Amino acid sequence: MTNTNPLRGFATISYFAADHEAARKWYTELTGMAPYFERPGYVEFRLGDYQAELGIIDSKYAPGGATTTPGGAIVYWHVDDIKATVARLLDMGATILDDVTERGGGFVTASVVDPFGNVLGVMYNPHYLEILAAK
Repeated sequence: MTNTNPLRGFATISYFAADHEAARKWYTELTGMAPYFERPGYVEFRLGDYQAELGIIDSKYAPGGATTTPGGAIVYWHVDDIKATVARLLDMGATILDDVTERGGGFVTASVVDPFGNVLGVMYNPHYLEILAAK
């Protein structure tokens, strides 16, 4: 069967940071692992059950016209304990963008702004767990 959907899954999420080294350290502490790939001005982590890529890029490489304030789409990472995860993010210097919110059907979301101005979404998502269990 041919897949006609052009969106097959996200390949890399990119966050920009003016203090690239501080962002590298912050995400290393958050994830509990060092980046698997590093180049000057760029580091990349492979995270989670599907080895999703999170790239941290020195903001001097941001595309022209890129905003320096939080905004745009929010990528939500599944977490098993959303309240504990949000508390940890706040302890690490993130600020609340959208507090923990029950969305119905077992879905719970929250988003924070990391110390570098990037929006980081977290979510308890029962569908994610169902798909993971079915593999």
